[in-house]
Amino acid sequence: MNKTIDRRRFFIRSVAGSLALPGLPSLMAGSINGTSAVAESRGAGVGARRFVAIGNLLGFQQKHFFPETKGKAFEETPLLEPLAENRDQITIYRGLDHGLRGGHFAVHTFLSGLLHHESKNRSDGNVTIDQFIADEVGDQTRFPSLTVGSEGGIHGGCQLSWTKSGVRVPPITGPAELFQKLFVTDSESRHAQKVQANSLQASILDSIREEAGSLSKRVNHEDKAKLDEYFSSIRDVEKRLELRKRWADQPKPQRPFDQPADLNTVEDLPMLYELIALALQTDSTRIATLEIGGSFLPQHLGIEKSYHGLSHHGNDEDTVALLVTLEKYQLKHYGKFLTRLAGMQDGEQTLLDSTTVLFGSGIGSANTHTNTDLPIILAGGGYGKGEFKQTPSSGPGKVPLCNLFLDIAQRMGVQKESFGTSTGTFS
Repeated sequence: MNKTIDRRRFFIRSVAGSLALPGLPSLMAGSINGTSAVAESRGAGVGARRFVAIGNLLGFQQKHFFPETKGKAFEETPLLEPLAENRDQITIYRGLDHGLRGGHFAVHTFLSGLLHHESKNRSDGNVTIDQFIADEVGDQTRFPSLTVGSEGGIHGGCQLSWTKSGVRVPPITGPAELFQKLFVTDSESRHAQKVQANSLQASILDSIREEAGSLSKRVNHEDKAKLDEYFSSIRDVEKRLELRKRWADQPKPQRPFDQPADLNTVEDLPMLYELIALALQTDSTRIATLEIGGSFLPQHLGIEKSYHGLSHHGNDEDTVALLVTLEKYQLKHYGKFLTRLAGMQDGEQTLLDSTTVLFGSGIGSANTHTNTDLPIILAGGGYGKGEFKQTPSSGPGKVPLCNLFLDIAQRMGVQKESFGTSTGTFS
């Protein structure tokens, strides 16, 4: 590889951290076309649409979760009991999934509908619905999106959010870090360092762009497709740099309380929900995800067994009872989050009225490693109808979960006609 390509590879890695040029038979080079895709900020977010997705890594006990009676007269199952006060704010769905197999590994498709290794030739890769929306409307806030989760537990950390370039979005790992990001202003020296770093990285991108014009003329048609995918990642970097520059001198909201300490995933859950609610209320972001993953330890609820081990319960009643305890705790705090949003004003309506809140999992049954019949709840944002909807689990009437995601995206103002494996919008 020549010195020009070596220098370009170094530049890219300096800016993007993990981006590397693809192997091209015709030429190891590429191009950046056009200017920044970042639009000007369109102002405050009173009444703006918002979206939050909460994903559980190990699913829920289906027979304790789903009602039997469709419509508004659905039964209050054991796992829906914690949502009794939120009944009129939620809609429960059954029969929606991505039609995938893969067990614990396919759980990472919850918000995308696509396995990472099977999405290489798709223009949007395995982009998740949060990032799909953020690419279109995320430029209107300081943070295009917030991804919250843990880097501990099974599978090597939170994998709830993916970009269209096939890159995992690393999570904010605790309430202390999330609080700092939302409310703590950098010192003067740290601010100066960030401004200098942004300027350097922008200069690097300029250098790459100057070389790109001539290099792109020497690649064949096959390699051009690879370069288009590669340089979408570069444009993502450019977008982030533009946003950093725009918000560098804008003050953050005043801190509402002292910085919380990180405890553990179980005890941190209420505070994470509170901080996400404040992030939406202050219009710091309009899109957030929260993964309840392998670091959710039963020991912090007085259960001396592993969560993953419990999930393979073999239909043992005592083990299932322990899982229901864990799952009810999660649903209780989801309900408290909905109540919190409903108590926050957003112009002439509540913040819950403005916010679609998805709760569910990419696995239907961890015990049998199936990824069908996913537990799905939607609240707020016009979706909370106080009813249970059941769609066909197979056959010609089968509805992909991505149809519902596309509907959410369109209501958020994303003018796209497809998402993931969608066949239309959910009706």
